Amino acid sequence: MLRLRIYAPIVAILTLLVSNLPARAEAPHLVALGDSLTAGLGLEAQNAYPAKLQAALARQGIDVVVDNAGVSGDTTDGGLARLDWSVPDGTKAVLLELGANDMLRGMDPKQAQTNLDQILARLKERNIPVLLMGMRAAPNLGADYQKAFDGIYPDLAVKYQVPLYPFFLDGVAGTPRLNQADGLHPTAEGVDVIVGRLTPVVAGFVKGLK
Repeated sequence: MLRLRIYAPIVAILTLLVSNLPARAEAPHLVALGDSLTAGLGLEAQNAYPAKLQAALARQGIDVVVDNAGVSGDTTDGGLARLDWSVPDGTKAVLLELGANDMLRGMDPKQAQTNLDQILARLKERNIPVLLMGMRAAPNLGADYQKAFDGIYPDLAVKYQVPLYPFFLDGVAGTPRLNQADGLHPTAEGVDVIVGRLTPVVAGFVKGLK
């Protein structure tokens, strides 16, 4: 009984101090807007690049939530159509990865550029910063198509003054052991390569956000 009388005031003081501590601010949300490469087609959710990127950033002391807004099969047109509900108010920034399906379907690069232009314009209007992920055309589509498609991303990065990660599949494309049987989608090991190369870029991008 004596021990309780001695410690009760201390417990009361500690409880009061803890209750008056400021609440931890919610981690800012980054939205990874993309297609199956973002969604993680063929992989467990924890092996998709947004989840692995969030974990990699956390290891560097960067506390963010990377929301997976990837939809398999999406073209730039699909991404534009769902932009407003895929990127909710309060989003800190967008990691934009779209265009691979436009290219695989042989769609006109001008249309893909127009769609991405509108996405960037609308996000700019909402004051949401963007890190643009580039894509490259397959060589079998011809030199003219390849030049037109590959030029979309650097042109838009300059126009909107947004940072550009030149090729999302850098280090993975064309390497069989890093891709699933379809030769298009990375394995979990392939995602590790992507995230390993992407993390320093995203870390610098996040640190530069206001």
